Amino acid sequence: KYSEALLSVKYRIKMPDGSMAGGPMYVLEHGLKMKWLAILFAAFTSVTAFGIGNMVQANSISVLVHESFQIPMWVTGLILTVLTAVVILGGIKSIARVCEGLVPFMAITYVLGCLIILGMNLQGIPDTVSLIFNSAFTGQAAIGGFLGAGMKEAIRFGIARGLFSNESGLGSAPIVAAAAQTKNPVRQALVSSTGTFWDTVVVCAMTGLVVVNSGEWMKGLSGAALTKQAFSDFHIIGPIVLTLGLLTFVFSTILGWSYYGEKAAEYLFGNKIIKPYRYLWILFVMIGSVLSLNLVWTFADITNALMALPNLISLIFLSGVIVNETKKYLWNENLDEEGE
Repeated sequence: KYSEALLSVKYRIKMPDGSMAGGPMYVLEHGLKMKWLAILFAAFTSVTAFGIGNMVQANSISVLVHESFQIPMWVTGLILTVLTAVVILGGIKSIARVCEGLVPFMAITYVLGCLIILGMNLQGIPDTVSLIFNSAFTGQAAIGGFLGAGMKEAIRFGIARGLFSNESGLGSAPIVAAAAQTKNPVRQALVSSTGTFWDTVVVCAMTGLVVVNSGEWMKGLSGAALTKQAFSDFHIIGPIVLTLGLLTFVFSTILGWSYYGEKAAEYLFGNKIIKPYRYLWILFVMIGSVLSLNLVWTFADITNALMALPNLISLIFLSGVIVNETKKYLWNENLDEEGE
């Protein structure tokens, strides 16, 4: 996450309107001189966005609301589609304003809610942690929902969901990192790298502890149904925390990924593609809300891998640049605070 953000700031370009544009496609073109690979990355990103950043998110919240309140999935999808349209048709400034308010609120609320839920069954936490570690290192998955899954499946889903969670190495986050108002690529890279900790080590760990601590995973449930049942065991507070947390996570992710996909499409086709891409994005929020869960996740996993490969190639072959930039900006005491 540190490396890809650093490279994106270093190789970004200034657009005619004065804004900055960057990301792995510009790194591949200007850093590695591999325009063909840059085009591939941009093409994969513009498609991948509809999976990881759109349909999966819409599907998650529509299924949860249906499971919790018996509201038809298409109704949730329609409401989410309208809200998405209102924000993203306003452009990056509109997206930024909404996300700036949502992200801190959702993170603090969700973590506090999970801590309260775990505190209600405090005596079960040692057994929960022990079960997680024992299951992870025995070479065989735990019983119940993961019956019959071996180490191969554990690794496959671990990598897929880990990448889905924090996007480290995927190449998405550096697209927005490149738009930061800074002249110091290392400063922005350090900020970007903290996202991995908060996304996975804090938020996902909290969710995992609540799910395992509930014991509902032994009933063969999966996806939103499993999470909903685990949180529902804690009566009123559980469903509220889960629904509110997932709704804000989903909405902010849909907004953020609309920008990633849009910038990738802009790299390929220019400004003329932006409005059509936004309208298509809004349409797929509705489509994702009513599709089957397995179909949505499979599409997302395949496109994620296609998108990550070109980005990882740039990180490997430009590792020397990453080291040099770090030495230049982080360890040179003669630089001022702005890195000048």
